[in-house]
Amino acid sequence: MSDRLLSFEAIENFRDFGGYAGAEGPVARGRLFRSGQLSRTTEADLQQLRALDIRYVVDLRRSSERIKQPDRMPEDWQGQTLSSDLGGEGLAPHIQFLKSGKLTGDSGRDYMAGTYGRMPYEPSHVELFKAYFAALIRDDGASLIHCAAGKDRTGLLASLVHRALGVHEDDVMADYLATNAAVNLEARAEEMGQWLGKMTGHPVSRDAVVAFLGVDADFLHHAYRTIEVRSGSVDTYMEQVLELDGAALGKLRQVLSI
Repeated sequence: MSDRLLSFEAIENFRDFGGYAGAEGPVARGRLFRSGQLSRTTEADLQQLRALDIRYVVDLRRSSERIKQPDRMPEDWQGQTLSSDLGGEGLAPHIQFLKSGKLTGDSGRDYMAGTYGRMPYEPSHVELFKAYFAALIRDDGASLIHCAAGKDRTGLLASLVHRALGVHEDDVMADYLATNAAVNLEARAEEMGQWLGKMTGHPVSRDAVVAFLGVDADFLHHAYRTIEVRSGSVDTYMEQVLELDGAALGKLRQVLSI
């Protein structure tokens, strides 16, 4: 993972999720990026973003999140941002949950499992997932997908891209779990716990920090179990919900394989 992770001053979890073996050959590098939010980018970060020649950004955050912490891209950036306003009013659900003051290790894991069960079918996500795949198929250039922390909404979408490209499930999961190393979760657990404690007004255990601010294989498995229950299979979900039929998948693999 060290060769995929890009170091920025104020952008967390920024990495290239290409390069894995796919159904039609290795997935291209330098085309598929993922990260946390871009609201605190420094001048050095902006220079680095410019050098990556990113042509479009998929901002998976709700409208209320985007308004509070808007992306900061280079002033001369000529790219496009894809976002959705569907159901984006009010506090983000994860902030509402934190403000309830009920964060424990068990409640954090339960909350995240429920979140992953909802994400594949939420209208705003479906709208953006479809728009992103359409842009990939058009070969619009290098892309960056992000949410707030770049781990859940972003993690699910990156995994769907991998699945569509025929990346092995072990590699899909490895890329998803790499968030824990990318944000140095173990080393920063105490710092993150203090931040969560201020938000909730209650002491937050290390277990709760890891459950809420990290990623876990069970979370992603829960998303795909939900897809299999509701749609019958991942292939059917992609065809019926994301409108990716065989021809579209073939084009996607042609565009992103080397």
